Amino acid sequence: MKRHAPATERNRKPIATVLELELPANGTVLEIASGSGEHAVYFAERFPQLIWQPSDCEPEAIASISAYRDEVGLPNLAEPLEFFTVDPQWPIDACDAIFCANMIHISPWASAHGLFHHAGNLLARGAPLILYGPFFEDGTATAASNLAFDQSLKARNPDWGIRHINDVDALAEETGFQRAERYEMPANNLTLVYRRC
Repeated sequence: MKRHAPATERNRKPIATVLELELPANGTVLEIASGSGEHAVYFAERFPQLIWQPSDCEPEAIASISAYRDEVGLPNLAEPLEFFTVDPQWPIDACDAIFCANMIHISPWASAHGLFHHAGNLLARGAPLILYGPFFEDGTATAASNLAFDQSLKARNPDWGIRHINDVDALAEETGFQRAERYEMPANNLTLVYRRC
């Protein structure tokens, strides 16, 4: 029932270093597309003062997250929520930060629209929406591995693909956000921090 995503072990420490700079001192962090649940466990352990709320749209992922949650028994790791970012309503009324890793390129662009739209309703002014993953960027050479990854994604689904930062920034501005930070991460990834205006 538990899933294992090898990339989570490689990227969780660098991501946590950024989260330590950007997350609030306390409150609830909504994680979108939690996948296996391994990030949720690690970050809940790393930030015990925060309630970590995992979520995913796939029943198999929800089962994996629940299995990890039952195993570790962390008091600040909430039961996972099941929903799509494009759903008209989300099963949460408010949160203090949103974290989303490796989703907007492995889903239709409408998923990113749903993410930012709902984030605008959930987050208070100044609260962060934090994205992690590969992005295309003007003035920066694209790694061959990211080009190949983009092609493989589009071969699987034409609506998928690595997104351009300009497009994400434009979507953010349309929904009341402004990019506040950009962090270079290992393996040709970035962490982008948007804050509610």
